[in-house]
Amino acid sequence: MLTIVEGLLGPDDLQSFRQQLQGADWRDGSISAGSLARTQKHNQQLDDRSGVAVSLGNQLLRRLGAHPLFISAALPNRIFPPRFNRYADGGTYGAHVDGALLQLAGSPTMLRTDLSATLFLSDPGDYDGGELEIEGAFGVQSVKLPAGDLVLYPASSLHRVTPVTRGQRLASFFWIESMVRDEGERTMLFDLDQTIQALTVTVGAADANLMKLSAVYHNLLRRWAIT
Repeated sequence: MLTIVEGLLGPDDLQSFRQQLQGADWRDGSISAGSLARTQKHNQQLDDRSGVAVSLGNQLLRRLGAHPLFISAALPNRIFPPRFNRYADGGTYGAHVDGALLQLAGSPTMLRTDLSATLFLSDPGDYDGGELEIEGAFGVQSVKLPAGDLVLYPASSLHRVTPVTRGQRLASFFWIESMVRDEGERTMLFDLDQTIQALTVTVGAADANLMKLSAVYHNLLRRWAIT
């Protein structure tokens, strides 16, 4: 399932993020890639430990924790601290699959990457190329979103970033370990939750059938959740 979260960051936040990122210390992005992906990765990335990366990442985590669509789609158990990258001058990232497990810095804890996320920070008219192409059961989906919008997709997907031939593409990316590991179960819960939310507006929260539907959602979540 591919989910678009619109307007995670507003204009003021975007301006602040861009200003801080422009003056940041960018490094070769291939350093953080795995042995196979390293040959495919040609971009720049912030040091995860830098003050800018930590501060902006924490701001994003607060926004994500308060966004109902993100919570409904991801059912997050843990979120890997957001990272930041920049593509310019032909920068690209060839086809690859994200690592299944990531170690949290300063901890022996491993995070299972169920979902990948990319938050676009540059306006699409400011650069050419830079589409995020995600392969799925129904072919390749090309994603190039307005600044401030986020795409959420299965981390098991083969995906790539096409070369940026004009301007620069700034983004944040991270991974989520969901409370519901199975993608099919997670998708059913998302569809059910979105239906409940829509019906709440039309029939009212006190409707008896809506209450039964809500009970089904929570009992399925209770059955499938891994915490």
